[in-house]
Amino acid sequence: MSLTRVVLTSGRSLDLSELRFSSTYGGMLEGYPCRPVNDVKIKGLVRAAEQARPATPVHLVPPPREYPDQYAGGFGPVEVLPPVACVGAFHSTALDRDHDPVLYRSALTIIWFQPTPYVPSGCDAEEALREVPWEELARDCEV
Repeated sequence: MSLTRVVLTSGRSLDLSELRFSSTYGGMLEGYPCRPVNDVKIKGLVRAAEQARPATPVHLVPPPREYPDQYAGGFGPVEVLPPVACVGAFHSTALDRDHDPVLYRSALTIIWFQPTPYVPSGCDAEEALREVPWEELARDCEV
């Protein structure tokens, strides 16, 4: 059973079977949000997603980055990502039309950032999430 269904701009429906939220800057004791810190956070999310589901490809939706007018420290200008990091396990119908639709489905783990901790649904998901090129990124797997 899926948590929700997301409809891509291509019209394909995706079922969300697992969703993990985390605070983008939760646990940050020192420093400030900047490109090096953000890049480490993103790489950690990708690595954890790959390890959690090794047979499923992982796609990062490039997050929006804001540059508030604040003092730049030793690591460069302040760069802020949206406050909620999301890792979702999605599946849909098989990509290969020759695959039995009962035995196969396509799968992709997607990482994206959003402003609040809400579960994406239907056409109300973040636009960048809805524009994921599923056919290029997902992989068919046997159920």
